[in-house]
Order: sequence, then structure tokens, then C-alpha cells
Amino acid sequence: MPGIDECLLEVMKLPGARGAAVVDWTSGLALGTIGESPNGDHEATAAETAEVARMAAEQPAFARLSPADGGHPDAEAPGPPVEDVIVTTHDGYHMLRFVETAFDSSVFLHLWLNRSEGNLALARMRLGELAERLVLA
Repeated sequence: MPGIDECLLEVMKLPGARGAAVVDWTSGLALGTIGESPNGDHEATAAETAEVARMAAEQPAFARLSPADGGHPDAEAPGPPVEDVIVTTHDGYHMLRFVETAFDSSVFLHLWLNRSEGNLALARMRLGELAERLVLA
């Protein structure tokens, strides 16, 4: 099971990967970064992406349905109700993948992909795999 550094190294192997980070969405702090940052400052990018993650994770519109409402039996599981958030720009993709943890599940992976070289479907699948295996110590 990879730690933060190993996870980020794996993320950067994806085609078109420009930069990545593991971010705590409650505090906006980067727990680890690699590669480039869209605005040249990893800490500022972490804080900005944490705002987006927090908005998505805390909105009732994205809440898990209870089993009585036709939702999955694990609907009351801990962690944010959102798996990932994808933002597209003219030249890139930003993917925020939430990480389920044993404690408070307030962490996500942020991947910045070059739009012309990146494969969004592959990146989504790979980030999901890495998020499941990520060990936070």
C-alpha cells in the first residue's frame, strides 16, 4: 500500500500529468505535492481546490440516498458522498478524487492533466485505485 509520496509518483506516470497533490479539504493544506502547479504555488492551489472539494462534499444535493430511498445499503458509510469532481478548462483537466480513510475522510487527490495529452477516463480509474490503496500515516 503506497504512502503519499509513492502515490504521487504513480499519479505522475499518467499520460499528460502536469502536477498532483494530496490535500486535506477541511484545512486546505497540501499533505504532499509533485510536478507543476496551475498557478505556480502548490499551497495556494491546495487551498483553492479544497474550496471546490468542500463545496461539493457538503452540499445536500450530492448526499447519499438512504436505503429506504432506493440508495445503496452502505449509504450511511462515513466520508464525503462525492467520489470525485472534474473541472475542465481550455487546456487541462483537474480531477479531485476523495480518499476514504479510517479517521475523518477529509483528504483528496488533485490531479492536473494536460488536455491534449491526458486521458480523463484512464486518470479517473487510476486515481480511484490509488485512493483505495493510499495509506495515510
